[in-house]
Amino acid sequence: MMQKIGVIGGGAWGTALAATAATAGRDVVIWAREADVVGAINDRHVNDVFLPDIPLDPAIRATRDLPEASDADAILLVSPAQHLREVGKQVVEAAGPVTPLVICSKGIEQNTLMVMSEVLSDVAPRQPLAVLSGPTFASEVARNLPSAVTLAADDKGIGNALVEALGHSRFRPYQSHDVVGAQVGGAVKNVLAIAAGIVAGARLGSNAAAALITRGLAEMVRLGLALGGERETMMGLSGLGDLVLTCSSTQSRNMSLGKALGEGRDLGDILGERNSVAEGVFSASAVAALAEKHSIEMPICTAMDRVLNQGAMVSAEIDALLSRPFRTETL
Repeated sequence: MMQKIGVIGGGAWGTALAATAATAGRDVVIWAREADVVGAINDRHVNDVFLPDIPLDPAIRATRDLPEASDADAILLVSPAQHLREVGKQVVEAAGPVTPLVICSKGIEQNTLMVMSEVLSDVAPRQPLAVLSGPTFASEVARNLPSAVTLAADDKGIGNALVEALGHSRFRPYQSHDVVGAQVGGAVKNVLAIAAGIVAGARLGSNAAAALITRGLAEMVRLGLALGGERETMMGLSGLGDLVLTCSSTQSRNMSLGKALGEGRDLGDILGERNSVAEGVFSASAVAALAEKHSIEMPICTAMDRVLNQGAMVSAEIDALLSRPFRTETL
């Protein structure tokens, strides 16, 4: 029985996962870097920095001591994707040798083009790994509104134990063995959500939004298959489900960033106003590089890389996408 859950990351998503684990009846310790976040959770039972106005279970404890949060039956890793390698090293030093590490971050490491399970396998080759991913807004999970996610693990027994530990009537994990596929969906949808935001901000219409989601799914499937994932996973909660959610609401940090870009705002100004990470900005270059490496056609994602990382004009990339040759509709 996995009774004690450590949550590594005190942002909105980490706080929401701590809240839903507490609802499932688990003992929860959440680690955060920020002293004010730790103090607010412990003293006032709220994370008013990253998830304001949502009361938390008083039983949730917060700490700035990483080993304290890592002393658990299962550890949920919710740090930003580009920091997971360093955080993972510290967690492994403190965790038990058979403690499952559950990847809850969505992204691809920029320098290595590794998905997060590959990153953790580098720093924790013997540790059991799992992935939790799906269509979830942190505020809704924290308020105990109904949600469903994919929980992927190579070891079915560990997957079953995690489902039992974290699942309840308002948070429903669906088990999978496709660890790679579950991560590809979460990484690519962040890039596509920025594109969807641009469609909204530039007022290109609902037809264009639907077309972007559909053709974006085709790009997600191509990359997932190339990296060893399964088509069925791309069509599930961690693929299509997450894509639809994040491309349909400005609750998504990535879509709201894209909307501001579509309205003509400067990327640097947008990022300077935020205290949270829009992972699609970092994942765009890695996704584009993987597409080139595997000779995969991903025109929407590569256009986003040009806008976000190479100084391309949004209007020019829109025109280029709409000027592509007509083709047969295939994934």
